[in-house]
Amino acid sequence: MARLLRAARLLPFLALHGAALAQIPAQAPAQVSAHGSVMDSGALGPAQLAIVVNDADPASIAVAAYYRERRGIPAENVVHVHIPGKPHSLEPARFRLLKEDIDRQLGPGIQAVLMVWTAPYAVACNSITGAYTLGFDAALCRDTCAAGQPSAWFNAPGGQRPFTGHGMRLSMLLPTESVTAARALIDRGVTSGFRPVPASAYYLTTGEAARNSRAAFFPPAGRIGAKQLDIRRLQAEALENAQDVMVYQLGKASVDKLDTLHFLPGALADHLTSYGGDLLGNRQMSSLRWLEAGATASYGTVSEPCSHWQKFPNPAVLLRHYLHGDSVIEAYWKSVAWPAQGLFIGEPLAAPYRRR
Repeated sequence: MARLLRAARLLPFLALHGAALAQIPAQAPAQVSAHGSVMDSGALGPAQLAIVVNDADPASIAVAAYYRERRGIPAENVVHVHIPGKPHSLEPARFRLLKEDIDRQLGPGIQAVLMVWTAPYAVACNSITGAYTLGFDAALCRDTCAAGQPSAWFNAPGGQRPFTGHGMRLSMLLPTESVTAARALIDRGVTSGFRPVPASAYYLTTGEAARNSRAAFFPPAGRIGAKQLDIRRLQAEALENAQDVMVYQLGKASVDKLDTLHFLPGALADHLTSYGGDLLGNRQMSSLRWLEAGATASYGTVSEPCSHWQKFPNPAVLLRHYLHGDSVIEAYWKSVAWPAQGLFIGEPLAAPYRRR
């Protein structure tokens, strides 16, 4: 609770606008990665990421091989499991065996895990990423609108390692429904690291009042010149014809006009609604639609969360850490206070604002 209150008090700073830029601490000394690019010291990279392949799913095998090649993932970081049938959700007992199987194959330096498949994406009422990183929360399934487990990684300071410092390995899902689309997603993540480009972050307050619970955390409109980023706040039901999207966040059960937008490599996009993380369900818009539209990562809940802002990405916290140079998986996980029901999807190592 103290961490949540601290985040609320720091909102003007987290917004990263105007004079707040002067308060951003200096980046750590840079170092050269295995591929010759310059990375911030301590930043999450290929050596700290494990990829989990479902050997019962040909698409998982194909996409994992491509990801390993594009990101230079060490061979010893590839974990093999067997999940037949592509179930949308796993029973807790079956998940416990899966997690044990994964963890048994991980070295001590692994800080994060990428599951390369579309389904399973849930463990009862928990997301598979929430259950893997935080441990399965059975109490939440008795009342999915109750407060979730606080995440020790919420708004964590820069330079920390999640497993080394907090005993938690971050996790993300790389969907593989289409191998071609998955490869394009991976390419966007890799491309995002080439150089910063002029971009905009869009925050929409919609007419769906219950889904605007995080609007108070939208950064103020303005330009962050050092990052070539314009922050735009709109009162609208959807964004249309924007060609420079780096961030797009709103509250909406279903988002229209995605086909008119151009998402830049490394773009983050999500909508606050109940079942965005039910990737293959049909109750509300799936978070997969964001990736299909060109975003590099997204987030959604797999069970009814009610409108607690703590169960969704906090816009100010997410933007702050992403602009500081965190990778997608680090920044997205830092932005959610209670992530047990939330599914993180996309390419985890994208980091368009990391100093090189």
